[in-house]
Amino acid sequence: MNLKNKTVLVTGADGFIGSHLTEMLVKEGAKVKALSQYNSFNNWGWLETVGCLDQIEVLSGDIRDPHYCKHITKGVDVVFHLAALIAIPYSYIAPTSYVDTNVTGTLNVCQAALDNGCEKVVHTSTSEVYGTALYVPIDEKHPLQPQSPYSASKIGADNMAMSFYNAFDLPVAIARPFNTYGPRQSARAVIPTIISQIADGAKEIKVGDLSPTRDFNYVEDTCKGFIDIATSEKTVGEVVNIGSNYEISIADTFELIKKIMGSSVDFVVDPQRIRPGKSEVQRLWGDNTKIKELTGFDPQFSIEEGLTKTVDWFTNKENLSKYKTHIYNV
Repeated sequence: MNLKNKTVLVTGADGFIGSHLTEMLVKEGAKVKALSQYNSFNNWGWLETVGCLDQIEVLSGDIRDPHYCKHITKGVDVVFHLAALIAIPYSYIAPTSYVDTNVTGTLNVCQAALDNGCEKVVHTSTSEVYGTALYVPIDEKHPLQPQSPYSASKIGADNMAMSFYNAFDLPVAIARPFNTYGPRQSARAVIPTIISQIADGAKEIKVGDLSPTRDFNYVEDTCKGFIDIATSEKTVGEVVNIGSNYEISIADTFELIKKIMGSSVDFVVDPQRIRPGKSEVQRLWGDNTKIKELTGFDPQFSIEEGLTKTVDWFTNKENLSKYKTHIYNV
């Protein structure tokens, strides 16, 4: 499938990854409908900052409403479903919200896409569904382990999406990205929280557990993975990891960021940033063999290159001003 001149809907387009994907889809020649969560301020999130705002149709609504989902998928060829609640700490205190948005919202999007005859739905999963690695690298056959209400809701959402493929032949593909980072990411995530605190002049950087490992992916690589999954006919009915097949600890990532920023700051462990013991995912390292075989996907950014680009963005005063670096965002 070629996305040029296709009508494409991106749910969650106002978010970190969604806004980058929207920009990339415009460059691919797609006609993009970008869904931003409705709010009375008429604020479109990160879509407010994209350079292609005059080339997209911005919609304001909520995937929790099935009637609205049916309305916005009319005439749509491809749906990239990214809208979700993703903050793990908030899922500990507001788990029902995660079921409503992630599970029921996915049901609404899939039902709407089925009713309106969409050609393909790319549903967004997360590497968090795997939990702490039982073996590495983690392939798509790895057991799913719900170590937080967030990951449990995404497991439910993934299964809901796949049920529409099995029961109704909806052409669904499940994209399962490992840890994405880059410009516009919430300071709740570890890389931007380190960078933003250093950039704001903090003497000590507040962090959580530095021992876990992650498979970090620069946002442009993740978005390219989404597009490759969407355009390949081989991915229908498949779960596909998007990863770098590279593992690095949070501690080593911290040191690498310090080196790039020329900083000598030290860290202090902030108790509120520590997950409950059985909830922390200690090791994530993704096997990207399947996406390479099905689509030819190949990550373009090394961790050093991606972090440098991320540092450059966050150290821009205008960008940094959008963050409350002294507050821990859940």
